[in-house]
Order: sequence, then C-alpha cells, then structure tokens
Amino acid sequence: MAASADEIEIRPLRPEDDRSDFRCGEPDLDRFFEHYAGQSQFKLRLTVTYVATVGEKVVGFATVTGATLDRAAFPSAKLRKRLPAYPVPVLRLARLGVDLRAQGQGVGQALAAHVLGLALHQREAIGCLGVVVDAKPASVGFYARLGFVDLDVPREGQLVGDPRPMFLSIETLSRAVGR
Repeated sequence: MAASADEIEIRPLRPEDDRSDFRCGEPDLDRFFEHYAGQSQFKLRLTVTYVATVGEKVVGFATVTGATLDRAAFPSAKLRKRLPAYPVPVLRLARLGVDLRAQGQGVGQALAAHVLGLALHQREAIGCLGVVVDAKPASVGFYARLGFVDLDVPREGQLVGDPRPMFLSIETLSRAVGR
C-alpha cells in the first residue's frame, strides 16, 4: 500500500470506518483503535481520533484529548517562573499508530503535523501551552526529531519499556511554522 503525502487525507474518525484489519505492530494500540476509539469519541466524548486515509482505507490514526500540566513539570525554568500555580492547558497526543503496510510513507509525519496544528488552533480558541505525549521507547526518536523534549516529572519505579513523557512547547511549535 504505497501512499504519497498528497494522497493522504486526515479527518475525524467516523462510526462507519472499518478498523478491523488495522495493524501497526503494537497490540495495545491496535486493540484501542479497533475496540475503544469509537466508544471514547462517540459515546463518552473523551477524545477525538483523527484517521489518515488513502481512498477509503485507514492507514493511521492519532487520538487527542485536552489535558493540563502542573508548572513544575515544564522543562523550561524560564517558563515555569511565568506560569500560574494551578494546572495549565495542553493538548495530549494520547495515541498514534500507522498501519504496518503504510509505515515509512509519511503517514506518521502527516498525523503529527495535524495534531500540532490542532494545538495551535487550541492556543487561539481556549489556550494551550504545548503538546504532551507519553512516547513508547521505539517512538522517542520520532518525537525528539519533531522537537519534543522530556518532561520534568518524577520517574521513580518506571520500568524499561514504559512510556516516556515528552513535551513540545507552543512557542517552539509556533516558531517552527511561523505563527
């Protein structure tokens, strides 16, 4: 399933989207996408899942939700000094997966760019200081190349293979895209 970047459409998940044969190589992500993404979006209204499609075929997805961070978690001491003592708004990239047949074709990049655009929109609409992701070990390099840095959160008891909390500030993001 070869796809060029201009063939990829990104849109919100629809109830009728076929998710049954999506496989990204991470069983937890596959299970979430097939069985819980719709429930979380359409019934509980907790998240929104965006799908990358080529034609009618779903080749990737990204699930986002609103979140907050305490100022102590921000990696920049300069920013921490300017923030209020209460939690501040961020966008959480909760999950991102690309079908095995579409990996290496820019689908993950396209989904990430879409999510970062959502953060910029959220900044203007209701406030947002950045994007948070709990990166799986195999994905840390992907997020680091996008500009994400480690969050300053306690990591005691964390096991090898546990997700790594990472953050991309809205300032870094807006400078990168010129907004």
